[in-house]
Amino acid sequence: MPIRLLRGFVWTALALAVLIGIARLTVLRWWQIPVEDADLGASIAPTLWPGDWVVLWRATPPGYGDLVLCPDPDEPLQPVIGRIAGEGGDALKVAPDGQIEINGVRVLSEQACSPREFVVPDPSSGEPTKLNCEIERMGGVSHQRGMGRVSQRPMSRDVDVPDGHVYLVSDNRQYPFDSRHYGALERKSCKEKVLFRLVSREGFFDVERRLTLIH
Repeated sequence: MPIRLLRGFVWTALALAVLIGIARLTVLRWWQIPVEDADLGASIAPTLWPGDWVVLWRATPPGYGDLVLCPDPDEPLQPVIGRIAGEGGDALKVAPDGQIEINGVRVLSEQACSPREFVVPDPSSGEPTKLNCEIERMGGVSHQRGMGRVSQRPMSRDVDVPDGHVYLVSDNRQYPFDSRHYGALERKSCKEKVLFRLVSREGFFDVERRLTLIH
């Protein structure tokens, strides 16, 4: 290889490394979802799965309908992941079956996913549980949600979201770990939106779950 061409490759690689480093410090970072947290792992299905490597975006504040990562208010070193279903001033109702009503308007599913079902481990027993997958539209965001019947129904909530706060709801409505457990979060604590999945726990050759935009 000619020396001039080799130098060109080296300088290009260095420039890319610098750009990636600046981006990681300012607007994005990549992060692996913990595999040992059963409650978190069940709550994010079917959108995400434990062990997924995701890109988190923090250049612009997340808004209604976005899937976000925030610190757990009870354990700040631990993350929580949920979808912003309510903002300051909103009246929000979450039914035991997972249906959401915001300011008197019910959030409806648009269609079934493909495939229509998925299996997730019960966070208490570890037993595989089959749930239905539906596409729900929240604001301008269409995303997957998990619905179905399990032995223990999730909690219902009827709340007025305080100013300066957001209310998170899990995409898996049957095994949620969201604001029904830890309350509304300060908006300023939820800085990162889940933007992209790089690869799954199974690696790059898991074709179905690699390089996917997260809604």
